[in-house]
Amino acid sequence: MKFFKELYNYRELLKSNIKKDIRGKYKGSFLGVLWSFVNPLLMTLVYAMVFPFLMRSANYEHYTTFVVIGVLAWNWFTVSISNGTYTVLANAGIIKKVYFPREILPISVVTSGLINYLISCIIIAIFLIISGIGFSKFIIILPLIIITQYFLTLGIVFITSAINVYIRDFEYIVNFIIQMLFYATPILYSMDIFKGSKLANVIKLNPMATIMNSYKDVLYWKQMPLIDNLLIILVFSIILCIIGRLFFKKLAKGFAEEV
Repeated sequence: MKFFKELYNYRELLKSNIKKDIRGKYKGSFLGVLWSFVNPLLMTLVYAMVFPFLMRSANYEHYTTFVVIGVLAWNWFTVSISNGTYTVLANAGIIKKVYFPREILPISVVTSGLINYLISCIIIAIFLIISGIGFSKFIIILPLIIITQYFLTLGIVFITSAINVYIRDFEYIVNFIIQMLFYATPILYSMDIFKGSKLANVIKLNPMATIMNSYKDVLYWKQMPLIDNLLIILVFSIILCIIGRLFFKKLAKGFAEEV
């Protein structure tokens, strides 16, 4: 409870950090924050044109919409972890001068990523409407999927941001792992292509695979996701977030000296 009380007391700092994370990256550019959506959209178009030829996935109807749903959710995940891992070092100046709950730094990064994702859902909605897929009653499950991804991402960022203060090369290791994880997550493909394969069981160990499948079920296939699997990942993510925060708090005692 003390932690939440501190967050409330420093809520203005948290708000300003979230705004800084959203606006700061593209400050001075012509399109500004719009680049947050232009970049993943351009990535989507490239994947949609190239990937069907590489993986014979062209038989997916409205494949571009299929990719948009996955890439935008993945973009929130990967950008939050990449920026979050470096966030303590990026704020070294204020850490040395002012006391505030250090947890504000990773929380603001992941929350700003969440806000960007929620705005980018407009793009997903446009693709769903244009493609004729539309929406179904199962869209009410979408908030549960988003909350699950939020806790998973925050738990990871708590851990990686703390370690990166003491091991400066750690952010490069994290970025490499995230790049490899991209191909082990059903973003550009469906798990159906691995039906009967042992590789499917390996991919299912990736929590983001369940989250991504849930997004596709709700938005693309218009069906109920495997809710039991999703709830298991939600519980896992909450536990990871709690452990990550305790880990972060312990290492945070030496941040001022290390940064």
